[in-house]
Amino acid sequence: MSNTIFNNHPIIKNSNHYFREKKYISIHSEDRDISKYPNSNEFEILLPQEYLNVVSAKLYSWAFPSNYNVFSVTNYNILMTFKFLDLYNPGNYNYVNELASGIFAALYEYSNKEIIISIETGFYNPDQMATELTNRFNQAVTQIINTFFEDPNNAVQYATAKELFKINGYNRFSIAYNQVGQRLYFGNKADRFILTNESSSFNISNLVNTTCLSRNLIPEVVNWGLPAYLGFTRCNVSAYSVSEYIDLLNELPFYAFLSKLNQLVPRFFYEVPDSAYYPDGFWIEPDSTLIGSTIYYLQAPFKISFMGQSYLYMEIDGWNCIDETSPYNLSSYTIHTNKSNSRVNSAFAKIPMASTPISQIYDNDMGPYKYWSPVAERISKIKVKFRYHNGTLAEFGQFDYTFMLELTILKPQQEKSYTIVNAFDLS
Repeated sequence: MSNTIFNNHPIIKNSNHYFREKKYISIHSEDRDISKYPNSNEFEILLPQEYLNVVSAKLYSWAFPSNYNVFSVTNYNILMTFKFLDLYNPGNYNYVNELASGIFAALYEYSNKEIIISIETGFYNPDQMATELTNRFNQAVTQIINTFFEDPNNAVQYATAKELFKINGYNRFSIAYNQVGQRLYFGNKADRFILTNESSSFNISNLVNTTCLSRNLIPEVVNWGLPAYLGFTRCNVSAYSVSEYIDLLNELPFYAFLSKLNQLVPRFFYEVPDSAYYPDGFWIEPDSTLIGSTIYYLQAPFKISFMGQSYLYMEIDGWNCIDETSPYNLSSYTIHTNKSNSRVNSAFAKIPMASTPISQIYDNDMGPYKYWSPVAERISKIKVKFRYHNGTLAEFGQFDYTFMLELTILKPQQEKSYTIVNAFDLS
């Protein structure tokens, strides 16, 4: 029998009759050449046999680990920046407090200077993020103050403040999560601050070498940095006191005023009075040791978004059959043509990320098919890659995964003639 339908000199003449067969291939990431492909997000593997006369292929079933990092260096969303606008100065209230005076002196040089904080990579729930941000904000300021106190030029004058500062450090920032509104609130017990979301620090080219970490990175217009996941736009947001919020809100139309009543006091009214988490609902309390101090706070304008990527794209060299849109960007190409800057045949399958870390994703029956016309004569190996829509490669770490491919194969059949005789007629 001929091995291929394109044999010009078959031993047995091809009758152009074919049998359509479904063939399934189970592939495991741990079966790759790990020395050549240490990361399982991209590898090449030999198939168990050569598959001849392949008409179509699709992803039939899969099992992937849901252990992705929503916040990571490669996602460019672990940094946040802020500035101090006004600092608490005990001298303004004829109040003698060596620790507060030392903190004021240390931060005075940082007035209107950008301070960068970096969170740990991974996956957060809202309360964990609020705690992480509180500690990171306070830690960043603590490091600045410690550097000031360690300066030999300040050692004598601020010796007492340095010793007192070692006890608690800087702890004026408090960040909380409103479980009903699903928004984050940022507050400071004494110092006015501004979140500098317009900072150039969020430009990807300033963060990492994108040619090393993400070769096919496409422009990000939504998830441009950590503040975008926390419910902020690309605009600076300043903190205000209660009295200042009242003045600002009184200038709004009545319907807008009603929608922002919750900003008049740093309190969550859904909390019961004896709540251990936020007693009486107040998520930030004034510091009784700082006479004349004022609480400054702000609310994120939108809800948090911690779910990360919703789909995983699977590429197979030569098999890609899905066209994929790309974010619009102003460039010489988009200016001088009315065509899309999207990608044709960019992926073989689109896999939904239906769970959050750490878990396992099981599913089957993917819709898209790759068709060959004429048929693919011989397939013996494949090269796969898993990425997200923005071009960054998926990170599976040490977790293994598996998927199964469905191939539709045409098998040539010999032309045969049959003579059927009734047994009763023979008798």
